[in-house]
Amino acid sequence: MSDDTPDSLIPYDAIVQEALRAVVGRVLGEIVDAGSELPGAHHFYITFKTHAPGVSVPASLRERFPDEMTIVLQNKFWDLRVEEELFSVGLSFNQIPAELVVPYAAITQFVDPAVDFGLQFQATVADMAPTPTDDPGNDELERDAEGIVKESDDGSNVVTVDFGRKK
Repeated sequence: MSDDTPDSLIPYDAIVQEALRAVVGRVLGEIVDAGSELPGAHHFYITFKTHAPGVSVPASLRERFPDEMTIVLQNKFWDLRVEEELFSVGLSFNQIPAELVVPYAAITQFVDPAVDFGLQFQATVADMAPTPTDDPGNDELERDAEGIVKESDDGSNVVTVDFGRKK
């Protein structure tokens, strides 16, 4: 029996990534259906590529976060709208209101720390691969050198999907 895995003609990795990104849309949709109120202690950290196709953020934020940025949906957000391919939300940055539009394909990470749940995604386009960024210093989550939230050893439900081929 050979250790070589044959190349798949079915794009399983893309199908799984798309399905998991749909989880983010469904969760946000349920929040909208509930009147945009987060139940209990739930809150979301959503990390996305700022230069991905379809992302709309103010120029000042794009300059400050040239690769990725993480937003927090917790207490102060407004106009959350959820569509099939993207979501939009109003947030305040240094007391300046802004509307962000984020396609699900641009999301690289979704975390709900209240219940130790997280999803981590591969970049969907080669030029969206992670690049090193400065630590903003205001995250509550423990991150590795690339800024990715570390999986905890406490049995949390962080799901990392990486389909690599055996060589």
